[in-house]
Amino acid sequence: MTGIGIIGAGDFGAAHARAIKQVHGLHLVASCRGNNNALAAFTSEHGGRGYTDWRKLLDDRDVDAVLIASPHHLHAEMAIGAAKAGKHIMLEKPMAATAAACDAINAAVAAGRVKLMMAHLMHFALPCMAARQALEEGALGRPLIGSSWIIKLWMEHNRRDWHLRKATGGGMLLTAGIHALDRLVWLMDDDVVSVSAMLGAKFHGQEADDTALLGLRFAGGGLGQVQSVGYRNGAAGYAMDLVCEQGTLRIDMDRGTMLGRDTTWIDLPGSFEPNWMHNALVREWSAMRDAIADDKPVPVDGAYGRKIIGIIEAAFASNETRREHEIAGAR
Repeated sequence: MTGIGIIGAGDFGAAHARAIKQVHGLHLVASCRGNNNALAAFTSEHGGRGYTDWRKLLDDRDVDAVLIASPHHLHAEMAIGAAKAGKHIMLEKPMAATAAACDAINAAVAAGRVKLMMAHLMHFALPCMAARQALEEGALGRPLIGSSWIIKLWMEHNRRDWHLRKATGGGMLLTAGIHALDRLVWLMDDDVVSVSAMLGAKFHGQEADDTALLGLRFAGGGLGQVQSVGYRNGAAGYAMDLVCEQGTLRIDMDRGTMLGRDTTWIDLPGSFEPNWMHNALVREWSAMRDAIADDKPVPVDGAYGRKIIGIIEAAFASNETRREHEIAGAR
């Protein structure tokens, strides 16, 4: 039985706890949160010991692996600390605030000889998995053009002050828009070589962005665009279009995946499930369990997490200079 510790026992930490409970071979043994009352409520519901200091949780010998679901600016320090303590790591997105911080995490993980898995949930969501399978079967050919978007309410009940500031890794793009970016990059299956972007706070009086529009150039000649919009009032959209050499794919998280050929859309069988997010978390933790138990590579590693942050860094730079920005090291 692999003992799990949650660092960041908040709303999404609770979603992870519910998923962990359903994965055979995993057991939640400890959680950490700075607020004593909130921590007590969390451990009362999900079990395990409670710590207000994440370093104390890392000292717990029953903890074999940790989930880090803390404010974004704390990810690097906590992940490096976990690696040094010999704990395997499930790290929520974003990996860190900068590519340099990602490099430091990956170096610590290598030195500690532990597993690091990035919690990029789209890789385990059924509509996206169905699209990936359709692409791998080859009949559609290569994806050449992609458009991915998440348009949603920004000021949700769990929004905190750190979400609104740049220095703490806040903003819609790093918080939620990163899902739309990740989904596009994963399904295009190619490196991004340059980014042009426009960002700003268009709906709220805050320092960090609530809106971002990204244009991406891929190494193989493909083009992509990402919309990350956190509105004040509206209705959510969470979807994606891929235009391939021999057909199109549309992913809608609320209805599944559709294949377009000969002017007709056809639903891909088995591409939709109710409560997709919870089921994706269960798959994510099942993959983490197997990687630890069988000592095999994780499906979404630190190199991939670093690649996503490199794209976002380039987007920030492009917005500042109002020019397309090349990504260092991209092929």
